[in-house]
This record gives sequence, structure tokens and C-alpha cells, in this order.
Amino acid sequence: MDSLAAFMASLDTAALLALLVRVAAVLLCLTVHETCHGFVAYLMGDRTAKAERRLSLNPLHHIDWFGFAAMLFLGFGWAKPVPVDMRYFKNPKKGMALTALAGPVSNLLLAVIVLFAMRLVYYHGAIWMLPLLSFLYVTAMLSVGLGLFNLIPIPPLDGSKVLFSLLPDRYYIRLMQYERYGILLLYIVIFAGFLDNFLGNAVNAVFAFLLEWIVF
Repeated sequence: MDSLAAFMASLDTAALLALLVRVAAVLLCLTVHETCHGFVAYLMGDRTAKAERRLSLNPLHHIDWFGFAAMLFLGFGWAKPVPVDMRYFKNPKKGMALTALAGPVSNLLLAVIVLFAMRLVYYHGAIWMLPLLSFLYVTAMLSVGLGLFNLIPIPPLDGSKVLFSLLPDRYYIRLMQYERYGILLLYIVIFAGFLDNFLGNAVNAVFAFLLEWIVF
């Protein structure tokens, strides 16, 4: 019991709270992103995501643990891709592009909504609401990061599907066939740090703009 008490006493309460806030924010951002992919596909006639229980706000239905860890520690990441069957779309290229775009757009909208909530807490909340204020701030920052990261046109990120949809059909079909190999390029780009400055500056600029526009 003494050793357990000593361990508990050694915990940094503030650091633990910050970690819990960040985990909750990551789960929310990833869940909204993937659910909106599936929801837009569903609206356009593809019930695949619904059949596989991906139209859900339960984070466990969406989490890719490697992508979760990346977002937790790096500020950008991914979840399990929502299954989409293009054959159900009246216009497959357009349907895929809109489905892909739904994820990043939902994250940017989530950031806006969260920052409006942050404004209310900031100006009208009490001191005991500081953890909520921290959660809203971190959620908005990570949501912007996730949205912008997924707009990068490298397969399998959403930006690639939007970009590919602008190409002639013969090129589109060929690129989609090799999409799964894009993950290797993405890993190289991430771990080599090629995106660090560019993405970091973009996220900071967009977040600062939203923060200034909405909160202050």
C-alpha cells in the first residue's frame, strides 16, 4: 500500500489531465471525420458504411491505433477508412470526391463550432471550467490539423480522391488501382519530416485566424 500511495503521489496531476483532454479530443475529431465520410456516402446511395456500423459516434468503430497514436503525439493522424462502394453512386467520381471531402470539411466545421463554445466558456465560465476550456482549445487545434492533413493529395488521404476526380476517366481508374501503394509514400513523407514545417505553419495560420475571428 505504501508503494501504491507513493506512486499516486508522484503522478503529475496536471500532466495526466492534459493527456486525458488530448485523448478525448483526438477521439472526437477522428470519430466526426469518419462518421461524416460514411454519412455523405449514405446520402448518395451507398449503404456499405451503415451495414458495417460505421455511421456511429462510437470511437471504437473507427479507431486505427497507429493513426490514433500519430494524432495524439504529432497532431495529425487517421482512423480506419470508411468502406465505400462507388458502384452505388450515380456519378462515381463525383460521389467519391464528395465523400472524401466530407471528412476534412467536417473537421473544419467542428473546429468552428468548438471555438464558438470556447468563446462562451471563456467569457461566461467560472474558474472550475478551465478543464473544459482546455478540451475545447485542444479539440479545435487538432480538428484543424486533421482536416488540413487529410487535404494533402497523397493516397489514401482525402485530398488525393478530390484531386483524382478532376482527371480524365482513364487516368482516374489507373490511379485508383494503385492507391493502396500511396500509403508507403505517405509514411516516408511523414517520418522524413517533409510535412512538418509546411503543415505546421498551415495549421497555425488557420487556427490563429479562427481563434481571432471567433473567440477574441
